[in-house]
Amino acid sequence: MSTWWKDVYSTMVQDVGYDDAAQELLIRWKNGRVSAYSGVDEGTAIRLSKAPSVGSAVNSEIKNRFPHRYVS
Repeated sequence: MSTWWKDVYSTMVQDVGYDDAAQELLIRWKNGRVSAYSGVDEGTAIRLSKAPSVGSAVNSEIKNRFPHRYVS
């Protein structure tokens, strides 16, 4: 059980993380808020962290597909 974070180059996203115990994708936005998306597998989180446009990938692959909550 672990959580990892990866810095990304993005205008909206500071870094992408994953909590394997909770199976949650974590997105730390540039404004400091952290979103958690439930039910995302780790492979998807890894692909997202390597996407050429992380913000676009979040919009097309994550938002409105997985339950969302703010954790901070």
